[in-house]
Amino acid sequence: MKKVLVFDFGASSARAMLCCYNGKRIVSEEIHRFPNKPITVLGKLCWDIDDLFKEVKKAISKAGEFDAVSVDTWGVDFALMDKTGEFVEKPVHYRDERTKGIPEKVWEIIGEKELYKRTGIQFMRFNTIYQLYALKTENPQLLDLADHLLMMPDVICHYLTGEFKNEYTEATTTQLINPVTRDWDWELIDKLGFPQKLFGEIIEAGDVYGYLKPEFCGREVPVIAAPSHDTASAIVAIPAEEKDFAFISCGTWTLFGTELEKPIPTEEAMYYGITNEGGYGNTTAFLKNIMGMWLIQECKRYYQEQGDIFTYDQLEAFAKSAVSIGSYINPNAEDFAEPGNMPEKIRSYCERTGQTVPKSVGQTLRVIYESLSLEFARTLMGIEKLTGKTYPTVYMFGGGSKDELLCRLTANATGRTVCAGPSEATAEGNSISALIKLGEIPDIQTARSIMRKSGSSRVYDPADAENRQQKLDKYMSIVI
Repeated sequence: MKKVLVFDFGASSARAMLCCYNGKRIVSEEIHRFPNKPITVLGKLCWDIDDLFKEVKKAISKAGEFDAVSVDTWGVDFALMDKTGEFVEKPVHYRDERTKGIPEKVWEIIGEKELYKRTGIQFMRFNTIYQLYALKTENPQLLDLADHLLMMPDVICHYLTGEFKNEYTEATTTQLINPVTRDWDWELIDKLGFPQKLFGEIIEAGDVYGYLKPEFCGREVPVIAAPSHDTASAIVAIPAEEKDFAFISCGTWTLFGTELEKPIPTEEAMYYGITNEGGYGNTTAFLKNIMGMWLIQECKRYYQEQGDIFTYDQLEAFAKSAVSIGSYINPNAEDFAEPGNMPEKIRSYCERTGQTVPKSVGQTLRVIYESLSLEFARTLMGIEKLTGKTYPTVYMFGGGSKDELLCRLTANATGRTVCAGPSEATAEGNSISALIKLGEIPDIQTARSIMRKSGSSRVYDPADAENRQQKLDKYMSIVI
């Protein structure tokens, strides 16, 4: 029974887990958890990379026997390194403000429509392409000093192995990959004036980065490339039996989408805000990024600063007990992108759009829950139109899948059955790709069957059909 040491870096914390297949299900054991919060370095919000390296080393020492290592985290963030592996600049966090106004400058060089047609990637201010262009504008000498651009999972794998490689699913979030050739878009890179030397060898999920350095382990242990973009890892663990399915990866960010054999980088897909990211096994994760549990997390943080210490279960209970006031927000509005007084931001949005203003904690949270569920319904309509397919079941996984109210409201808003779980889809999907490489599981179809039989999912059937369209129409009139 081979074990994989999985490193999963989340929005506020990271964990190391030992995962294996026991013949019936994927078994996960958390062996080490540590903070993953950004720090300010020379006026920029950065990854606390030196501390993370120490925690990774500590986790390896705790892990005992294992047969492989695999790493995932979110997309877009990167580090620039010289030939020796030293940082030219500490890796900057995507929530840093350096990309404000940068997309418009890039679009002067290559128009939005052409850029989307080339890459299929949704426009988000913090995409790697805009982070790089901000760097080129402010500190071009750093690009000259650097020899390698590594995405953050690649950075951790370089620390473990000394190898400089780029895993494909994570690389697609740069908005610098051609989804047809599955390689860097060299013409686009030249057009933007980025040095070609930065962009290295692309490997696929399941390939081997290299082997643990002797300082970590006295034996030969492979570091296997996961679908290192955490969403791509989570999709691997979806307990779907059907080939065509819709999913919601629900965490700080929520990703609503489906898995396709080929990308759809059309103007209509661009209009709907859909992205074509790399998936495991040459698939495309056709999805939309939606501001997710961040809205609730920021409310919780603000209430705590005011002296009200609430658990997430308590916040859900407040929202459940509150009567709907029929007011909605656009979760992706710029109003909510930055940390701050989230309840006040929600009140201001409702007032500005001529809606009833929430007054209590419960009403404020209810607005968030209902708005998210209606945005999911709106996104599902767009995806079904673009793919020409109908998805009777929506698979929800990640931390948000434990939230009963969100699952029920999503079923009601979409009119589809919601299958919720597993909550640890990212780590389990990460481990599955390595276990397939190690020969423990034959293929992804078998893996999804294993996840289906594990009993870790809950099913929510839709209700409230008589009010569904009325609510959706009002929501769409506000957000469009």
